[in-house]
Amino acid sequence: MVRALARVNLAAIERNCARLRRELRDGAELAAVVKADGCGHGAVPTARAALAGRATWLAVATAAEAAELRAAGLDAPVLVMGALSDEELPVALRARADVVAWDERFAARAAELAAAREGPAVAVHVKLDTGMGRLGTRDPAQARRVADAVARAGELRLAGAMTHFATADEPGADDGFFEAQLERFATFAETLRSEHPGLLVHAANSAATLRSAAAHFDLVRCGVATYGLDPFHQDPAARELEPALELRSYVAALKPSARGESAGYGRRFVAERDTVLGVLPIGYGDGWRRGLSNNAEVLVGGARVPLVGTISMDNLTVDLGPAPSAGVGEPAVLIGAAGQERITAEEVARRLHTINYEITCGLTARVPRAYHRDGEPA
Repeated sequence: MVRALARVNLAAIERNCARLRRELRDGAELAAVVKADGCGHGAVPTARAALAGRATWLAVATAAEAAELRAAGLDAPVLVMGALSDEELPVALRARADVVAWDERFAARAAELAAAREGPAVAVHVKLDTGMGRLGTRDPAQARRVADAVARAGELRLAGAMTHFATADEPGADDGFFEAQLERFATFAETLRSEHPGLLVHAANSAATLRSAAAHFDLVRCGVATYGLDPFHQDPAARELEPALELRSYVAALKPSARGESAGYGRRFVAERDTVLGVLPIGYGDGWRRGLSNNAEVLVGGARVPLVGTISMDNLTVDLGPAPSAGVGEPAVLIGAAGQERITAEEVARRLHTINYEITCGLTARVPRAYHRDGEPA
């Protein structure tokens, strides 16, 4: 029994990737996005599981994340999607990662560093901002100039063209913005590919992959769906996805509470009747956010019980009722299933007015990750 434990089913990740591969059209490949420590699931184990599930690429946000994958012996193509400073770029190049460019200065710096070392040409993907409003140039002509600069540099290889969707996860509520982005990018990519044959064209995140086959191009970049989380923030089962992570704790103490007695900082729970509280040794220091105070449920003994009072750094309390069947040592499930009940990351996210990604990414390093395959040790 440990105070907090995240159990990750690698077999579920394999099946999720296989399910996503079945969705793809016209030979498109799957990149598993394992940034942010595999969205809280653990980058290296989940990357291995994704590749076993027939992902052929891995994608990350930082140079250090690429280096971690290489240090673990993973040899699949790795794309660093994020911005790279002059200090970070050499780390990415040593990791044999593909990098992303949207201005000529970056391309020149990459060529300079590549020329100073032995090895194959550095693979560069040019990014067009079709509406996300973050990285990438909004100007297709500028993106073509960057592509031409990369293609001219002997130390570089123009490998791909990419964009990112802003509203793919909001079907029916984006007023056609997704379709407009898709059209802008398709026009750009067609022109660029005619000038530079052999480009790998990619745009789709998990939501776009499941929303429109027209967004698949040559490669899709799936993060949230890889882990069995619903990119549309509803129910993963409706998308044939299996949540890979469950979060567990246990009842460390029973606290009989008479009517009028309180629990937690600020006395935000006061018993309205005689009851028994269960103290779980997990809190916001583990990533179980304080915003869930008086605003969540936990599975104890296979039944839902309310989380009551203010969540502290190391503990929270649940109301077990006046005659609880659970005792000290009873397992508690914060994300996952027990008996006929289940609590999804999507449910927790809705309570916090956020997204499922933030729930799993927010689990801190203090929570150990235990890996298994359908219950068998991994």
